[in-house]
Amino acid sequence: MNGSDMLWISASEVFERVTVLDAVRAVQRHLQGGADPAEDFDRSVLPVSHGQVLIMPSDSAEFFGVKVASVAPANPGRGRERIQGVYLLMDAETLTPSALIDGAALTTLRTPAVSAAAADLLAPAEVEHMVVFGSGPQAEGHVAAMKAVRPIGRVTVVARNAERASDFARKLRAEGTEARTGTSGDVREAQLIVCATTARDPLFDGGLVPSDSCTVAVGSHEPDARELDVALLGRAQVVVEDVATALREAGDVMIPVSSGSLDPASLVPLRDVVLGAREVDVRRPRVFKSTGMAWEDLVVAAALFRAVRSQDGSTSA
Repeated sequence: MNGSDMLWISASEVFERVTVLDAVRAVQRHLQGGADPAEDFDRSVLPVSHGQVLIMPSDSAEFFGVKVASVAPANPGRGRERIQGVYLLMDAETLTPSALIDGAALTTLRTPAVSAAAADLLAPAEVEHMVVFGSGPQAEGHVAAMKAVRPIGRVTVVARNAERASDFARKLRAEGTEARTGTSGDVREAQLIVCATTARDPLFDGGLVPSDSCTVAVGSHEPDARELDVALLGRAQVVVEDVATALREAGDVMIPVSSGSLDPASLVPLRDVVLGAREVDVRRPRVFKSTGMAWEDLVVAAALFRAVRSQDGSTSA
C-alpha cells in the first residue's frame, strides 16, 4: 500500500466493521500475547486556550499509530462534540500511512472495550443489576460492552441531566433491556457499576458498594479529578492499565494514595490479571480504573484496519 491508497475510516464505519466484542477480544489477545503497557510511549496532554489536546503514540511489530484528540468542555453548548480527533495508522516497517480513522469514534469503541476486557475477569459471573453513571456516548458504549461479556438483568441510569437520563433509559428499554433512572444509592444493590462522567468529585458513597462487585471508572485522566471515593478505593482490589500511569494521571488512585488510604504497592496491572499472575479477590470489591492509553487505540485501530481490508478484499502494504 502506498500513501495514495491510504484508507479513510469514518465514524459510521468504525462501528459497522468491528463489534465491541471483537474489540474486547483484541485487547485481551494483545495482553495474553505478552505485551506490556508499561513499555508504551507516554502521552502528551497539552493545555490550550479552550481545553486540552492529547497526543497518543504507540507501536507494535505490525503498526505504528498516533491519535490526536481534543477535549473542549464548552463545545456541547456550541452544538459540537466535547471530544474530537483523528487517528493515523502506519505500517511499522515502512512507516507508510495505512489509514486515517475518526478518532472520536475509535475512542468511543476502545474505551468500553478495555473496560469490558477487565470486567470480563473482575465482575461476578451473574450481574442482575448494573448501575451506570452518565448518559453520553461512553455510558451507552459501556452498557453495550458489558452486555457483550455478561448477561445483564437490569440497568439503572444515574445522571445529572434528568432528561438525558430518561432518554437513555428509554433507549435501553427499546433495545430490550430492562432499564430505569435512579440515584447514587442504587449502587448498594449493584454487581456492576460504571462511571463514565465528567465529574471531578466522587459520585457515590463507596461504603454502599457490595463486596462481590466490580466498579469501572473511566471519566477522568487528571490528578485532581475523581469519580470514586476513598471509602471504596481503601477496601477494594484496584486494577489499573499500568501502575506508573495511574500514579501519574488518575486522581481516583492518586488522591487515596496521598491520603494514605491506598497502598500504591497493592495496585494490580490488568496484564497480570489477564495472564493469571494475580488472582481476583472475590472477598472484596474490585475496581478497574482506566485513564486510557495509546496502546489500546492501536490495538483496536489495527483490528479495524484488518477488518476493512478483509471485508473489502483489498491488499496490504
